[in-house]
Amino acid sequence: MTVDEAKARLTIPMIWERLQLPGIPTTSCRSPFREDKHGSFSVSKDGRLFNDFSTGEAGDAVTFLSIATGISPEGAFKRFIELAGGGAIVAPLPRRAAAAPQPRQKPTFPELGRGTDADLHTLAALRHVTFDSLWLARAVGLLRFTTWKGQAAWVITDADLLNAQARRMDGAPWEGIGAKAQTLPGSWANWPLGIRTGSSHETLLLVEGGADLLAAVHFIQKASAETLYWPVGMLGASQRIHPDALNLFAGKRVRIYPHDDKPGLDAAKRWTVQLEHVGATVDAFSFNGLRKADGSPVNDLNDATQIHPDYELELEGILP
Repeated sequence: MTVDEAKARLTIPMIWERLQLPGIPTTSCRSPFREDKHGSFSVSKDGRLFNDFSTGEAGDAVTFLSIATGISPEGAFKRFIELAGGGAIVAPLPRRAAAAPQPRQKPTFPELGRGTDADLHTLAALRHVTFDSLWLARAVGLLRFTTWKGQAAWVITDADLLNAQARRMDGAPWEGIGAKAQTLPGSWANWPLGIRTGSSHETLLLVEGGADLLAAVHFIQKASAETLYWPVGMLGASQRIHPDALNLFAGKRVRIYPHDDKPGLDAAKRWTVQLEHVGATVDAFSFNGLRKADGSPVNDLNDATQIHPDYELELEGILP
């Protein structure tokens, strides 16, 4: 029997029942592999595909069997054919033991200060945002200052202090990594900054990276719309939204400002799937075709702070 023949006979719900996994496989159900309070697991109507919206695990019935039993993907092919009827199974298939929940350690960051007004003026010139917007970001805990690797740095974080990213005040990249932004050790890198404070707002502005988070505050402050919108920042396009934060987006209107490149657009699609799964209403703003004052393309929200006058009218709808 070939794998394709086995797939025609054996579905994920059948494997689920055979292994006596907890719950019922539906298009919206709880994961059988981990503690799942919000029903973030899905099995397609034909029973041949699954998707875990919190962990990113997805695949066909063979992949499901591999995850469920803990055997290798190669071993899962043989076991799948056996289970479909192509061979005898002497012993019951092992059920993968649920992993014991690991305590989440709150990271210990270097001392993060408020900085001075001179620091705010320096950063405003560097990032092309207003002093008042940085004053607001500092006041709500999104912006802090420190010394990191012997350099004066500005830090994006929030009141939870679970995630933080540092950039040099002189705008240069960090030695040793060649990147301008460095996530501080111990950070929960996929924790969306600002989400818990934003839970009292109906509309959230979801951005990628620290510079765009400051730019979001810039546009909110310019519109005097602090009570209407709240910025939330994911620190990296490769990250999925932390499952413990997803429920804080439930029922919200979320506008995503993806970077105008493949990683950014892919991240927006991935976050949209996660957010819609918890009942958020999601749309995205496109920077495609916009130009900065120097004629170069606008690729992200921070670039939009330097918009060419000919394109300012197109920014009128930048806030939902």
